[in-house]
Amino acid sequence: MWLTTCYTIPMIGLLLALAATFFTETQDSIGKRTVEDGRQSIYTMGFLSLFWGFLFFLGIIIFIRKEFLFSLASLPTFIPRAILEVALAHVSMLAIIRSDRSTFGLIRIGTIPLLLAVDMTLGYSVSGFALLGIGLLVAALLFVFWSRAIGKAGIDYVLFTAVAAAATLSLFKWNITHYNALEAEQIVIIGILAAYFFLMSRVVAKENPLAFLLKPLFLFQSLSAGLGEVLMSFAYLFGAASVITAAKRALSVLFAILSGHIYFKEKRLAVKLALFLFLAVGLLLLTR
Repeated sequence: MWLTTCYTIPMIGLLLALAATFFTETQDSIGKRTVEDGRQSIYTMGFLSLFWGFLFFLGIIIFIRKEFLFSLASLPTFIPRAILEVALAHVSMLAIIRSDRSTFGLIRIGTIPLLLAVDMTLGYSVSGFALLGIGLLVAALLFVFWSRAIGKAGIDYVLFTAVAAAATLSLFKWNITHYNALEAEQIVIIGILAAYFFLMSRVVAKENPLAFLLKPLFLFQSLSAGLGEVLMSFAYLFGAASVITAAKRALSVLFAILSGHIYFKEKRLAVKLALFLFLAVGLLLLTR
């Protein structure tokens, strides 16, 4: 019974990560196609991706936590994070639209070695397996840059998101460790981002993003983003954060490659799948 329980709990976490990644890729693919077709702006896409996540964290604060734990002492690190998050969110929308899905998925793996470099700088110990995993990830990413395995369109935007994500995640980790409750930190950030995209949608794109929620396709897009957020949050309750994060990144690459090939007719599937296996091994070593 004990052995069954030990294997069941991590498996639940991995299945939740699988479902979460699928829904996130669904919203990204729908958003990419509809923005390219002129049916919505990147600003409306950004707002729709945040709408249900905001309500989810608000529900946690009201019905579960029943308190809002946010310290003003966090502002020296929270404000830079908020500014970076707005820039990251805006550029992420551009990256999704202008780059191939496989390019987006593969290059964003670069966030992980950068995060580990930050951890090492802060004095955290890193195992030999983790260093080997980093080496494999870096080698795979260098191959991506120097080969023709992926499309280069929009790659500068994707690179920015990979680097900026390492900075925002490091600030996020610092804030929730020293000052704020996770849901309080996140709902303020999501609220800022949602307000930014709403205003840009109204002023620049002349759209009402709330009206898009009444249209079945865009409601499904928004719900997919929300489900991805909720399921991934619960996934971390059923497994080690390192394992769940590695699974999330690997699955993101796989789904991005497959959706790029099936939905957007991207080429060189075999080479990209080989890269995915290489990256998956590297990510697995990082969890050891």
